[in-house]
Amino acid sequence: MAPYFIKNLVPRKGNTDNSGIIPALARLTWVQWAQFWSGWLAWTCDALDFFSVSLTVTALGTQFGKSSQSITTAITLTLLFRSAGAVIFGILSDRFGRKWPLVINLIICCVLELGTGFVQTFSQFLAVRSLFGIAMGGIWGLSSSNALENLPVELRGLASGILQQGYAVGYLLASVINLTIVAHHGWRTLFYFGACISFFAAIIRALVPESEVFIKAKELERARGASATSKTKVFVHETKEMLKLHWKRCIYAVLLMTGFNFLSHGSQDLYPTYLEVTKGFSSHDATVATIIGNCGAIAGGAIAGWGSQYIGRRLMIIICVLLVGAFIPLWILPSSFSALAAGAFCVQFGVQGAWGVIPIQLAELSPPAFRATFPGVAYQLGNMVSSASAQIEATAGAHIKTTIIKNGQPEIVNDYATVQGILIGVVAAYVVVVTIVGPENHASHFEKHKTAFEEGGGHDDAFMNDEPGGRPRSIREVEDEKAFSA
Repeated sequence: MAPYFIKNLVPRKGNTDNSGIIPALARLTWVQWAQFWSGWLAWTCDALDFFSVSLTVTALGTQFGKSSQSITTAITLTLLFRSAGAVIFGILSDRFGRKWPLVINLIICCVLELGTGFVQTFSQFLAVRSLFGIAMGGIWGLSSSNALENLPVELRGLASGILQQGYAVGYLLASVINLTIVAHHGWRTLFYFGACISFFAAIIRALVPESEVFIKAKELERARGASATSKTKVFVHETKEMLKLHWKRCIYAVLLMTGFNFLSHGSQDLYPTYLEVTKGFSSHDATVATIIGNCGAIAGGAIAGWGSQYIGRRLMIIICVLLVGAFIPLWILPSSFSALAAGAFCVQFGVQGAWGVIPIQLAELSPPAFRATFPGVAYQLGNMVSSASAQIEATAGAHIKTTIIKNGQPEIVNDYATVQGILIGVVAAYVVVVTIVGPENHASHFEKHKTAFEEGGGHDDAFMNDEPGGRPRSIREVEDEKAFSA
């Protein structure tokens, strides 16, 4: 007999909410639309800011007189410090609400992105990017919770895919700016542009109302006469309760996100450098191939997110990751632009297709009252573990060589193709295994749960007004919890 976690890959029909996407879209209010897109825009800014370094590695090396391996230290430091930001801003969001913590987070990103454009030394550059990592770390958890909890359940799979591909859109925008403006005005303009977009996103979020969940919770607490101090004490207590109950789930989420972050950063951070060095492409052609890959990512995320609403979160992730493995040869073996661009499209379709399911998968796995802290910290701890992926590729590439023909002459260069092929293949296998053995809480009604500053919020069965009508835990959730704890 097959293990429970394999038999349960596809959700039961009675445990899904699929009354139809079109009717659900028609029922959305302008506030729900605004809350979703403000979260999407914030995440897009995060990606644009992060990939500004990846796209300008060569230019930054020239500016500071450093090798590509040294420049990727900035990427590593940014990823290392993101977990601190996830803890800080996640706690602020779960305690005080979704709106102002995200606004403040975006403004800090704006200031540090602007500061990056003014640095004069490599030490200054590393210091600013380290601080920037803390600011960036808060964005994903806040954006995800802000965007998903205000939508009806039947739209959350599709919304998850679209939300996550703000990451690909940000990379796409950075690539277009790098291809046009940066080519004529230098690398600093990319960071100035990123600062402007982050400030714009902060203004948009400031104009959009607070999440309905927190509006209701604050009204209830005011009616009870709860003070800010008492709510903070309750929040601390419920946080401890949550950790006692769900520490295994926390560990699992970090293991899952470690694999996912290795998969995305391993296939993206040094991709332009790989094309320029190992394949001999011009900077222009490498950027165009990157843009094509991101088009595949956007399509994959939306399609996979939508599909996960019907066939389940884990099964959709597994299908997408298997697709990545199937297209690794097309990613590394060809030498022509058209074939490599096709490989980029297909691999990123799979990578970001799997990623498109992650916002809703983590939101449904999260202790319901900690939908900003839990996913954000798990995501960024995974980022921290995988933070050296770019340096691993750069170091391995420096030791594995290949020969290409450049200007009619053979030239020995770093073999990033082999390095990326091995890394992506191993990580893809790891992600499939971890996904299969993990839990799933498909179509969870987490929006009906108490917030973290209400008494009982740290428990899974604490619903608004203590009403079980807010949907008690599903049979699937209980069975998954038992199977995972066994």
